[in-house]
Amino acid sequence: MKTWILLLALLSPAVARANTVTPQFTTGSMQSTTTTNQVITETIVHDIQGSASTSYSGTNITVTGDNGIGGTGTVYAPTNNAADWDLQITERAAGTIETINIDRTITTDAVTSSYSIFSQ
Repeated sequence: MKTWILLLALLSPAVARANTVTPQFTTGSMQSTTTTNQVITETIVHDIQGSASTSYSGTNITVTGDNGIGGTGTVYAPTNNAADWDLQITERAAGTIETINIDRTITTDAVTSSYSIFSQ
């Protein structure tokens, strides 16, 4: 019998009551200041690539051969042996032509102030 009474007491609903809460202040204020400092350091790298290139220039030069300028078996000879002559052949392999590095730092400072007044 005691078990039944205990079980009935545990399972019966209880009444919940809330008390009224009244603040103990009439007015007030709040002030806050937030200071933020941000530093960004970055490096930008431009890697400029180029294809293989061969250039030919000259004065008083005659080119002979079946494959033309730059071809296999091509012969370069002065047109007039008595005159000055010039021949320049410039070759560049494919790859990086130029690398540009840009280093920079960006600094940002921010101050946020807030002031609140409240009353009841």
